[in-house]
Amino acid sequence: MASDEYWQSWSPHAQATMKLAAGIAALSALALCGCQKSGFDQIGTSGHGRYVGVGHYSPGPMWTQIAHADQPKDPAGARITDDDQVIIVMDSNTGEVRQCGNLSGVCVEMNPWSRPVAASQSAPVSLSKHAGELGQGAQDAPAAGETPPH
Repeated sequence: MASDEYWQSWSPHAQATMKLAAGIAALSALALCGCQKSGFDQIGTSGHGRYVGVGHYSPGPMWTQIAHADQPKDPAGARITDDDQVIIVMDSNTGEVRQCGNLSGVCVEMNPWSRPVAASQSAPVSLSKHAGELGQGAQDAPAAGETPPH
């Protein structure tokens, strides 16, 4: 079967899906070609910017227990209970590490190498409830020194 005949044997929906996928791939390639590094690198020639992505994770039940999290003034504004990702970045100049909610913008910082931060923003953070108070039975909690299962 010739390639044109093979292509025409596909349903119109399958053909449209393949064309859309090819178009998205082409646009992605063009967008990435525009990601050239500018000559104005503030850090030098290290190849990294000042802020380094450490990772992200889904917030556990303890994220919503951060006691200092302010409620947004706008009733439609996201709260920490709305966060579905916590993003961790490190400032490579100062060593500061921040964990920030992706929707609420609430951040917790830790930097043992700088001046003290506000007590409400330093690790360990103040919690309105501890993990054992959120419905975990004592038998489900990991023993001291154990890593909880993922």
